[in-house]
Amino acid sequence: MTSYGEGITAKIVSEHGLTEGEYSQILKRMGRPPNYTELGIFSVMWSEHCSYKSSRRWLKELPTTGDQVICGPGENAGIIDIGDGQAAVFKMESHNHPSFIEPYQGAATGVGGIMRDVFTMGARPIANLNALRFGDPAHEKTRHLVSGVVAGIGGYGNCMGVPTVGGETNFHPSYNGNILVNAMTVGIVDQNKIFYSAAKGVGNPVVYVGSKTGRDGIHGATMASAEFDDNSDEKRPTVQVGDPFTEKLLLEACLELMASDAIIAIQDMGAAGLTSSSVEMASKGEVGIELNLDNVPCRETGMQPYEMMLSESQERMLMVLQPGREDAARAIFDKWGLDFAVIGVTTNTGNLTLTHQGAVVADIPVEGLTEDAPIYDRPWVSTPKPAPLSAGTCPPPEDMGAALLTLMGSPDLVSRRWIWEQYDHTVMADTVQGPGGDAAIVRIHGTSKALALTTDVTPRYCKADPIEGGRQAVAEAWRNLTAVGATPLAMTDCLNFGNPERPEIMGQFVECLQGMGEAGRALDFPIVSGNVSLYNETNGEAILPTPAIGGVGVIKDLANRAHVALEETGDVLILIGESNGHLGQSLFAREICDQECGTPPPVDLAAERRNGDFVRTCIESGLVSCVHDISDGGLYAAVAEMALAGGIGAALEAPEANTHGFLFGEDQARYILAVRPEQADKIIKQAAEASIHAQQIGQAGGAALSVNGAHMVSLSDLRDVHEGWFASHMSSRT
Repeated sequence: MTSYGEGITAKIVSEHGLTEGEYSQILKRMGRPPNYTELGIFSVMWSEHCSYKSSRRWLKELPTTGDQVICGPGENAGIIDIGDGQAAVFKMESHNHPSFIEPYQGAATGVGGIMRDVFTMGARPIANLNALRFGDPAHEKTRHLVSGVVAGIGGYGNCMGVPTVGGETNFHPSYNGNILVNAMTVGIVDQNKIFYSAAKGVGNPVVYVGSKTGRDGIHGATMASAEFDDNSDEKRPTVQVGDPFTEKLLLEACLELMASDAIIAIQDMGAAGLTSSSVEMASKGEVGIELNLDNVPCRETGMQPYEMMLSESQERMLMVLQPGREDAARAIFDKWGLDFAVIGVTTNTGNLTLTHQGAVVADIPVEGLTEDAPIYDRPWVSTPKPAPLSAGTCPPPEDMGAALLTLMGSPDLVSRRWIWEQYDHTVMADTVQGPGGDAAIVRIHGTSKALALTTDVTPRYCKADPIEGGRQAVAEAWRNLTAVGATPLAMTDCLNFGNPERPEIMGQFVECLQGMGEAGRALDFPIVSGNVSLYNETNGEAILPTPAIGGVGVIKDLANRAHVALEETGDVLILIGESNGHLGQSLFAREICDQECGTPPPVDLAAERRNGDFVRTCIESGLVSCVHDISDGGLYAAVAEMALAGGIGAALEAPEANTHGFLFGEDQARYILAVRPEQADKIIKQAAEASIHAQQIGQAGGAALSVNGAHMVSLSDLRDVHEGWFASHMSSRT
């Protein structure tokens, strides 16, 4: 018979997200029934969000090392060497469930949390990005969610003075009941000033800094590890409330203290708050931690140990200091108007021990919360391969120009200006290229070196064929960085999937990771940090599998970079990469032919590497400064984006056979270069010598786009449909 502690029942255990088998494991590890506080601590530490119990088995198969990697997964963020004694620190994380329940605060605190992950390691944040997925634009909640999420991202990032420089926003009915809000932050740190979270040593003071603890966000980690139903709005109290002005003070205070030698270890209080931060620091340092909860700064009266340990109040940090440095540290946080309290000490017990009002209220082996957390090898089934497009499924349109207008005015391809104009993307004065290009470019302050940053994934590919979709997500991010002239160095990920207890969903996860791993190894593009977000579904309806990729690359000299805008009339357009007219799972098939079917385009990783390295060499040598990779919508959509960015039209030459496949197919490993006429033959010759397909496909000029002298589309008409949809849709009434 199962043994329960005082006031605990099987129902309470279930409400904490623990199975009967997991509760039995807790009894075995503790040797006694846990009390209510201990049960709460186990529930958050063993939640999917904190323990990765369904994904750890597969995450180990991803490439995470390389000469450029200083710190891979396992810390607050990943760290890579960018030369000159400097490092880039970055990570992407999800705030999906909170943002659906309360879009402004959910998105805002997602941005705040990911920034803390970065500056916890000693890095000053220099850029934010995001990857957003919403439901059908016509759905009754979509506009409310878009408006709240965008305002929350802008509100927090703008107040922090960190530019939001890039990202992506897409729509699909699968996200109607479960949107995705993935936030990414990148920071810079000197390699000899990196801080980690291992609480090494016994007898060292444990210090709480930042905001006071309230009752907001309690059980946020558990809520993020469960699927939604029709009553999801009732979970609103589990959403945290953010204060970016306090976080700005916390950032400056932490960096000031980090300039000294006072800190042994530091950890953000993120998901599961004081519980996860203390447990993770103790586990990594192989020590115990004793906390006196009477000393925790609280903003509400009568808070109980359970509430203090599980609160996810924002803008808080936990530190382990060198003994005797408390007063000097306190002076810094007093100066910045922040709470500072010594709340505990590291011990040799190996336990998390909590006292409150003179009594021990929890005493748990740290290993029981970390190493003993369950790891599931869940059953999974491979996703059946879709049939290729049958003949006649996507016939050529009567007017290629009209088809282009339809595509460029569709929610997937319209300008996101309405969104990114709400973000301050120029603050700090180092944004060289902001939203709207293949990748953002942010200068390393005071140098001619820069980081290129991007986020990308194509969920419809991942649903149709998870292996190809996983490969393509990585290859597309790598291609975006390459297209601006950067050398791709590493990536972070945010793996958004449905319920892993369903074998078909677990199969999507496993196979997407298989494809991602293959691409990462082939492109020397390791994954150094990331996040897993499961149970993204409502009433059994899962989202499209969405393994969002955040990529970081370095541009050694800003004099040699590329952009998407056509520059001069007469420039020759050169296509790099082979075009086979692949229309399966394309936007053309969906928007023009009303078909979401077929196989996604195959990803030839050797061709990706070969073509991308060639394009980057052309940029670095000064041969070309206008480059665009080809993705959603195919070649014609890419040329249209280049024309709109530069205000110059183009006349394209396409084969008479399968013209629409050539124009709208989404074959991979392709780029468009716009070069001066005198350089065109040289580039095509060099490509041939490197066994790379390159062909001249047209010329820039005029105020319209045309194909083989016909199918004219004026830039003014194109701009109207491309720029007008978002603002019009967001201002219209239901």
